[in-house]
Amino acid sequence: MNTKIQIPSSLSEITLKQYKKFLKVQKNVKEEKFLNAKMIEIFCNIALDKVMLLKLKDSQEIISILSNMFNEKPKLVTRFKLNKVDYGFHPQLDELTLGEYIDLDTFIGDWENMEKAMNVLYRPVTIKLKDKYNIDDYKLGTEVALIDMPMDAVMSSIFFLWSLGLDLSKIMTNSLEQEETEILTQYLSSQESGVGINQFMDSLKGTLEGLKISLN
Repeated sequence: MNTKIQIPSSLSEITLKQYKKFLKVQKNVKEEKFLNAKMIEIFCNIALDKVMLLKLKDSQEIISILSNMFNEKPKLVTRFKLNKVDYGFHPQLDELTLGEYIDLDTFIGDWENMEKAMNVLYRPVTIKLKDKYNIDDYKLGTEVALIDMPMDAVMSSIFFLWSLGLDLSKIMTNSLEQEETEILTQYLSSQESGVGINQFMDSLKGTLEGLKISLN
């Protein structure tokens, strides 16, 4: 029996929601063959019983295609559309507010809440002129929509921060008022809470390592 299946051609066709779903399965399932089937089910939007009807060689080819997507280093996605809304990557990271920095630092390495980190980095575009644009002010509670954002934007933004070697502490101290800077300094140097720029970069590194889908 032939089973029709639509294979994503790039990470732009895979959502953060799908990836998070797969991570949960990957965490709990150790049997490789079943994990292969779940990968196809989740990323190709096909029922598991239909996956089981695929020819073995076809399923292996699909797994290879999907796995290779997550091993590529994507170019930074600065704009994408989601539910008819145009989202843009934060155009001025040197103007992050204290609240934005803390939320980005808190959630960038937490896949359970990755959409909250993405809510700092990507916002609805308010004004655009050719390649220039402004984004909406940072708002809590609006990250729900970003659960369906494309994975190429998620991965590329994480790669961008890591490859840039972004020293957010210096950026913040150059842009905040004195009182806010003192608060940030205490936040970055806190040992009890385990936060700070080193932890931020470690979180990025761990997140990057976790992005690669491993079936071994």
